[in-house]
Amino acid sequence: MLKIGVIADDFTGATDIASFLVENGMPTVQINDVPTGTQPEGCDAVVISLKTRSCPAQEAIKQSLAALVWLKKQGCQQVYFKYCSTFDSTAEGNIGPVTDALMVALDTSFTVISPALPVNGRTVYQGYLFVMNHLLAESGMRHHPINPMTDSYLPRLMEAQAQGRCGVIPAQTLDEGVAATRAALSRLQQEGYRYAVLDALNERHLEIQGEVLRDALLVTGGSGMAMGLARQWAKHGVSQARSAGYPLSGRAVVLSGSCSQMTNQQVAFYRQHAPTRDVDVARCLSSETREAYAEALAQWVLSQDSELAPMISATASTQALAAIQQQYGATEASHAVEALFSLLAARLAEGGITRFIVAGGETS
Repeated sequence: MLKIGVIADDFTGATDIASFLVENGMPTVQINDVPTGTQPEGCDAVVISLKTRSCPAQEAIKQSLAALVWLKKQGCQQVYFKYCSTFDSTAEGNIGPVTDALMVALDTSFTVISPALPVNGRTVYQGYLFVMNHLLAESGMRHHPINPMTDSYLPRLMEAQAQGRCGVIPAQTLDEGVAATRAALSRLQQEGYRYAVLDALNERHLEIQGEVLRDALLVTGGSGMAMGLARQWAKHGVSQARSAGYPLSGRAVVLSGSCSQMTNQQVAFYRQHAPTRDVDVARCLSSETREAYAEALAQWVLSQDSELAPMISATASTQALAAIQQQYGATEASHAVEALFSLLAARLAEGGITRFIVAGGETS
């Protein structure tokens, strides 16, 4: 029987949580889009990768509920709605609407919100989300091209897009342990709260969350909480969990489409060491020029013989991105680059590339 079924709102986030589950002892299979067959053999967790972070809310709900139907058919014991550790979601959604739809479908009146991922500098304190040492709204996420985050207080963010009140379980309660945290959650539920934000400053807090929430029907959050839950569910060691799937050997390529502040820093560093080509958005706009451009980029990648994987980058600074969006249109430019990467990836796979390192949820 399937122990954990994850509904992830983008591909990179799905990969992230799948790796956390495996590294904490749960054999895991990641599937793109809503599955049609039966549960893969030999796994305790399945991660369903959707592309629902930035689409219209009703489409996100439709896809998420379809994924839930499949998970329920597999006898899934716990559903985990996975979103980004930076809580990428504005007043229009999609985190709130999808959470509410899942709650209705599962007939549950209470769930938790835990985006924290301390190992990556995402922490929650008194309900406020921090990115490294900055409040979410004072980080690079304030200028996110798709979901700009201008507030850092998670209860306020959630209540603006969902159907109920949202409370907080502070770090001090988690420090007191499992019993205190469980009691605090119970009190919020009795007081009529529909959601509870869980503080988390360190790995111990995530372990406590996992122990408290092991039997919860629905949880929502980033990848961090998966660490604690996997340690509760796992029957296997890491080596056995890894045997369900591991990266192939062979030639690799880096495809970077994210324009986040962190990805800009990573790309700037990597281009100093590896062959790099920047994407020319103008050559992506029409299908004719896009196909020819993808072929040219593929030939360039395949001709490289450096020790490090060559990189194709559409990553741009905030200022450069604003100029691109003004010139070509935000949606048009985004879709054109995505389409280029799609063509390019297929062509590179045909050419013998077996490992794809991809930065950016939409790009992936």
